[in-house]
This record gives sequence, C-alpha cells and structure tokens, in this order.
Amino acid sequence: MKIEKATAADVKEIVALLNSAYRGESSKEGWTTEAHLIGGDRRTNDENVIETMNLPGSTILKCTDETNQIVGTVNLQKHGNRLYLGMLSVSPRLQGKGTGKLLLQAAEEHAKEVDCNMVYMSVISVRDELIDWYKRHGYVDTGKRKDFPEDGLTGNHLQKLEFAILEKRI
Repeated sequence: MKIEKATAADVKEIVALLNSAYRGESSKEGWTTEAHLIGGDRRTNDENVIETMNLPGSTILKCTDETNQIVGTVNLQKHGNRLYLGMLSVSPRLQGKGTGKLLLQAAEEHAKEVDCNMVYMSVISVRDELIDWYKRHGYVDTGKRKDFPEDGLTGNHLQKLEFAILEKRI
C-alpha cells in the first residue's frame, strides 16, 4: 500500500470509492456503510470532491494498492492549529484489513507536518461501532453535537441524524 497526495486526475476514482464505501448495496460488503441511515447511492460527486480539494489548507490523501487502484482516501483540512479529518473511506472489500488504520496514521503525521496539535472529526452519532473504532485509536467524544442537515447531495436521511465531534491531541 502506498499513501500520497491525491490530484485532480484522481477525482473520479475517489468519488466512486466514497460512494461505494458509504451508500447503496456495494457499501453493505463493509462495516462502514451508512445505507441503513441514509438512502440513495450517492455520498458525493465530482464537483464536491474538486471543491473540497481546492479549499485553502485542504489535502486529500489516497491509498493505492499494488495495481495503483485507489482503495482508501481521507480529506484533511487545516484550521489554525487543528486539523479536520473527513471522508475517511476504504473499499468495502478491504475493510478490516488495516487500510483505515494506515490512513489514520498518515493523517496524524500530516497534522504534525502542518503544525497542528489536534485532529478532529464529525461522525454520525448513532454510528457506535465507528465511534468505538476511533476511540480505540485515541480519539475521544467531546460530547458536542451538530446538526446533519439533508443537502440534496448526500442522500435522504432515513431517521433524524446528528454528528458527534471527536478529537485527539497529537
């Protein structure tokens, strides 16, 4: 596995990965699916990923396998001395094999490189198994919650959802 910065040439493959990891039938092969919480097959689109990639202080890392296929990705956004971690995803066929852990470690190394002493993220609050996974990697639930509004892009919520804010000192 190789982890490096993604470029605009990677957008279509990143979008396909994000959608397959979080939405629709393909996501049910892995444990990170949100298909039981959010309807539809789309988590994001090309325009959203390009917009995210072009935000000031934003980096998207990609993890590629021996065939150079993108099998994991994470978005990192520098906000002062804090780094926001989002869009962490791994191909459903590879989940549970350490790729997510590698991406998490790469994110934390990136935080140090850009002089951040805290990594934080938002996770759907009813995703207990995912929150527990992050806790096993040193993240804590701050107790803070924020709304997760429907936006016309990420799918229709099948129940009321909110985000839990997790963080880890680096």
